[in-house]
Amino acid sequence: MAVAFTKVNSFVLYLATEDIDLDGTGLTLALTNTAVNATATSISGVSQIGYGHVSTRVVVVSTSSQTAGTYKLNLTDHVLTASGTVPTFRYAVLYDDASTNDRIVGIYDNGSTVNMTNTDTFTVNFSSANGALTIT
Repeated sequence: MAVAFTKVNSFVLYLATEDIDLDGTGLTLALTNTAVNATATSISGVSQIGYGHVSTRVVVVSTSSQTAGTYKLNLTDHVLTASGTVPTFRYAVLYDDASTNDRIVGIYDNGSTVNMTNTDTFTVNFSSANGALTIT
């Protein structure tokens, strides 16, 4: 998945007020075909694709590090496998399922819609030399 990541506007506030925990086990991925703008705050306002088709709400494995004042969040790539025909999707929304109101961290835009049929696989590629997210 060649993605572009956009953090939501309120992410920094949620991080500062400890409403998002990047080192916790709550970082979760949801898929949608509806654009999510940077003013979104909670996953409840996102129209997600059906859960019976693929594992759309998956906890994302994360590690982090800090070097010379720069924090780097690393996320493990995730492979989705279709069971039947899957509604199209374009966006992967990263949110903290353990936070109050399931706060959104950011949105990954695939650049085009993804169509999957039975047994197709799709990799959500979070890999980057700079990590999924850096804070300086």
